[in-house]
Amino acid sequence: MPVLSAPRTDLLALLQRPSLAALPADLRALVQARVDTGGATQVPLRDALPVVADTLDTLAALSADGEVLAAALLFALPGSDGEAGKQEPGKPESGKQETVKHEAAKQGSGKWPAALVDLIEGQQAASQVWVLHAEQQRGGSNEGLRRLLLAIVRDLRVVPILLARQLARMRHAATLEDSERRALARLTRDIHAPLANRLGIWQLKWELEDLAFRYLEPETYKQIASQLDEKRVGRERYIEAVKTTLREGLAEHGIAADISGRPKHIYSIWRKMQRKQVSFDELYDLRAVRVTVDDVAACYAALGIVHALWTPVPSEFDDYIARPKSNDYRSLHTAVIGPEGRTLEVQIRTHEMHAQAELGVAAHWRYKEGGGDKAFDRKIAWMRRLLDHNQDGGDGDGLANELDAELVEDRVYALTPKGEVIDLVQGGTVLDFAYHVHTMVGHRTRGAKVNGRIVPLNHALHSGDRVEILTSKTGEPRRDWLLPANGFLASARSRDKVRAWFHKLDRARNLQAGRELLEKELKRLGLHHADLTPMAKKFHAESVDDLYIQVALGDVGPNQIVRALHDEQRAAAAPAAPPTLMPPGRKPGGRKPSPGKSKFTVEGVGNLLVQLARCCQPVPGEPISGYLTRGRGVTVHRRDCAAFQRLSATNPARVLPVEWGVAGGGGYEVDVVVRAFDRKWLLKDITTLIAQEDANVLDINSDNARGSGLVQLRLRLKVADFGQLSTLLGKLDAIPGVEDARRSA
Repeated sequence: MPVLSAPRTDLLALLQRPSLAALPADLRALVQARVDTGGATQVPLRDALPVVADTLDTLAALSADGEVLAAALLFALPGSDGEAGKQEPGKPESGKQETVKHEAAKQGSGKWPAALVDLIEGQQAASQVWVLHAEQQRGGSNEGLRRLLLAIVRDLRVVPILLARQLARMRHAATLEDSERRALARLTRDIHAPLANRLGIWQLKWELEDLAFRYLEPETYKQIASQLDEKRVGRERYIEAVKTTLREGLAEHGIAADISGRPKHIYSIWRKMQRKQVSFDELYDLRAVRVTVDDVAACYAALGIVHALWTPVPSEFDDYIARPKSNDYRSLHTAVIGPEGRTLEVQIRTHEMHAQAELGVAAHWRYKEGGGDKAFDRKIAWMRRLLDHNQDGGDGDGLANELDAELVEDRVYALTPKGEVIDLVQGGTVLDFAYHVHTMVGHRTRGAKVNGRIVPLNHALHSGDRVEILTSKTGEPRRDWLLPANGFLASARSRDKVRAWFHKLDRARNLQAGRELLEKELKRLGLHHADLTPMAKKFHAESVDDLYIQVALGDVGPNQIVRALHDEQRAAAAPAAPPTLMPPGRKPGGRKPSPGKSKFTVEGVGNLLVQLARCCQPVPGEPISGYLTRGRGVTVHRRDCAAFQRLSATNPARVLPVEWGVAGGGGYEVDVVVRAFDRKWLLKDITTLIAQEDANVLDINSDNARGSGLVQLRLRLKVADFGQLSTLLGKLDAIPGVEDARRSA
């Protein structure tokens, strides 16, 4: 494609056009400084100067604000490196975004408003969609590309800029090579025209469709245009007679109205011929008029007059005022048998409705400082939601029958290596992506690459990411994919597919797998001697074996059972009538207990030193008992602690009932053992995870088993409570290379 440029003087003259009247002085100076950069007589452009001027004129007609005009103009001026606008297919445009910020920095701090940078970056990001469309094979999802477009554009004011620029390019497409012209027309037909339709910007929608149709189906276009032109004189004479009769009828009843012939667009005529399987001569609405009045009451009064003048056609009346279309279109549509027995279409609306129908969302797109425009907020919310629908215009069930789905910003749109768009829930992982592509792809997934970089299976995706799934020839899902703490699957649909696979296994395999999963979790938390019979009843299982099967199928998580078991033991350990809480760590002098120590209630005893046993290190919520020592006060043990059981068997009189009180806020110490294959960055991965979970490392020791490649790490951690410890152990166990992570016995 040849490098485009324009004389500097012509660009400076462009700034004086009436369409740029809304450009504030500071932004005008910024644009002028950008044009003057380098002092060259010829300034490089992304598009020919007439296209740039046409784009600005269209934006002005849509009441664009100064920032939007400046962003459209600055985007037309490539960076000084001459590389703006070039991009490798499918790769993010991070380099371009850096160029925008670099240009802003070069011209001085504060001269490029953040909103202006967002508008320019939004136009750059949209180029990803154009590239993907060019790569896309026949039958690809254009709907997915439209969704992706709105997902990656942070400032929605970018959308009308894209529409205005595409319309300008189509108006001047006659000078392009045939292949370029057809590619541009396909992009317009698949992306821009449907977007303009969804936003209700009919003024742009009709022209985009007609121009795309002209270049994609030139013979059909010429045939319909010729038929329209042949009948044009007779049709115009007929419409003038109708307008005169209708104007007199409305005036007689005191209704002020503007009456105009409604132009028919070639693409819509062709669509109607295809849909109704009729010839050009059989279309009834080639003769149409539009009536605009002052208010809604006048709309219905005018409708009555139309029906009094001419006989209405049954089933050809639509009241879009009482029941607006999903894109907020409002009007009365009726068809009548007009003069000479010919069918005539009449549209009736208010002036406000007409402006809305022509400009759509663009009529309310201007941002207001401080907000407060509820109508605008409603339009923006609708704009963010509109691309969740699967069909355009009148195809399928239409927008009116769609459910009120999630907003666009609550979805993630990732790409396959071939550029197809995959729609995922917010937080969707690469494993969710694999299951969305195909169930067997998900089952056989063993790795993934995102934008060419290998990532773990629980890697959360962002809109625009290109994902390659690495599979094995044979394989099956892993049961730990169903554990929420591991973060492998965010989508309920993906989890159901994994559960369905395990449901097909025989009972014996599920029983064994469930027992291993649950016992592993219990052992990790030092609860492996617990009685599970009460838990079976709590989770509506007929037996402990049925509980194991629920765990294997992912219906109940091991962490849920452990938490319920913990609560059960804690409730059983609580005294029937708890005494008044006394912080036993406080000495008679009123000094506060030392940081990091817990508060306990020792039944019947006050002002006594209380400390945690270092052998079992109980954490809040676990069943505990106290042992009265000689000279060191009461030592608090876990009830199943082996040392405590020996002491209590020897001196049962020294055993005291103890319960947890209010935590001191400093956390609780606990020893954790991690066994893993020794590898580079293992310790970094472990300590980073601990920090992310908001726990502290107090001490760490390692022991390498020679010849085995294994390392055992002993960590003393400070955690908030039992729940945090359970979650932390689960995530430590999921780190690559970790064989086992459990609480020290």
